[in-house]
Amino acid sequence: MNRRNAPKSADWVHRAAPAEGVEGIEAFFEGKAYGWHRHDTYAIGRTLAGVQSFNYRRDMRHSLPGHTMVLHPDEPHDGQAGTGEGFRYRMVYVEPALFQAALGGRALPFIEGGVTTDLRLSQATETLLQQVSHPLEPLELGDALSELAHALAAVSGTVPARTSADYASAVRARDYLHAHWQRIVTLEELEAATGRDRWSLSRDFRMFYGTSPYRYLTMRRLAAARSMMLRGMNLTDVAANTGFADQSHMTRQFTRTYGMPPARWLRMTGGRG
Repeated sequence: MNRRNAPKSADWVHRAAPAEGVEGIEAFFEGKAYGWHRHDTYAIGRTLAGVQSFNYRRDMRHSLPGHTMVLHPDEPHDGQAGTGEGFRYRMVYVEPALFQAALGGRALPFIEGGVTTDLRLSQATETLLQQVSHPLEPLELGDALSELAHALAAVSGTVPARTSADYASAVRARDYLHAHWQRIVTLEELEAATGRDRWSLSRDFRMFYGTSPYRYLTMRRLAAARSMMLRGMNLTDVAANTGFADQSHMTRQFTRTYGMPPARWLRMTGGRG
């Protein structure tokens, strides 16, 4: 088919006004939505129409209207329509640190299978999964996150972290990565900043924040990159300003994380790509 005469895609993505540590979207896709990718956040959502299908933990999952999806940080997954009618959904991406504020150093909750009909989680996500045009007040957001954290812990049966895990050191490592995301950070630096050896620190960081320190650093760079792209900065300059070796390095990391290259992401979110 001549590309000029190809039918225009009906796919769309609407983004909510971002809040600290929380990002929300509502979207519609007719066919393939995302390639394989993974986040360092929880992805928590609800299918509004159609059948939402995705590969997750070695199996194909199917979410129907009213189902709640809970994808754990750093778990690879993709996304596509389960039928020819396409699917519409809402999703919030929540930094694990926000749930840790409520859970106080417990291991992160894990919901087996990624899709659930548990009424506790359906009710606990109602506030966060409102229409993206309805911003939440700060206290409202905080209450909603706390309620959801405890619902996740109850449904998953989360138990306190083992006594050898060092939550305070993991917090210091996270703070250090936030302060130095624009440059290369070495393991020796993190050891010095936290007083914890690299192997214990890496293990504990993943327990409390759901991903590795390097992956967490990469995600801070990508978050800054998306903000710069939306402000109209070209991709070469974005890569140079966010600590990536070059544009191709940034594009590879972006695609692995969001399931699509930067140019498509910009078009889908109303940018200028």
